[in-house]
Amino acid sequence: MKKFLQILLTFCCLSFVFSGLLGCGYSTTTGEANVNNAEETKTSTSTNDEGYPAPPATIENAEFKLLDGGTFNLKASKGKVILINLWATWCGPCRKEMPELVKMQDKYRDKGFEIIGLDTDPESPEEIKEFAEKMNLNYKLGWAENEMVNEFFKLAQMNGIPQSFLINREGKLTGMFRGGGSSVVEKMKETVEEIVNE
Repeated sequence: MKKFLQILLTFCCLSFVFSGLLGCGYSTTTGEANVNNAEETKTSTSTNDEGYPAPPATIENAEFKLLDGGTFNLKASKGKVILINLWATWCGPCRKEMPELVKMQDKYRDKGFEIIGLDTDPESPEEIKEFAEKMNLNYKLGWAENEMVNEFFKLAQMNGIPQSFLINREGKLTGMFRGGGSSVVEKMKETVEEIVNE
């Protein structure tokens, strides 16, 4: 029995470590998390406009509820550079990239850059506020309903979080960053800097 518990504990520890290195999968029908494979989650696309689909009208026209009581609409945000980040409190890779998102928001806030963090779980405002305070988050937080999460997953061609979508001042998609890992975060930082300074 003791050996079984040691094996189980080792397995749990390794699972946690690997989930932090990759990305968290998510089922919008069951709400269950799983770990995506490294090849899929470490993919990010090039930094130019070419090859990116336009954000679908369902995303462009959606009104996302924000934690502060307001709403966010992508179409109404033209003139700003927007980074939409899909996350959840239980997602290790999401937590790991958040300090970098905080730094980007601080660095580019005065240049019309805004991060919108959309929680993919139906967590309460109190849970999210507590989490945001613990993580020192300085950007807007809100929720994406299951239907909208599925729209983002279709756009990225990946069912997992974290995922981020960079929209330029003209409202065009200029970057998609799928999964966790330092290479994805570095690519995101480079692309944000380029688009903000265009």
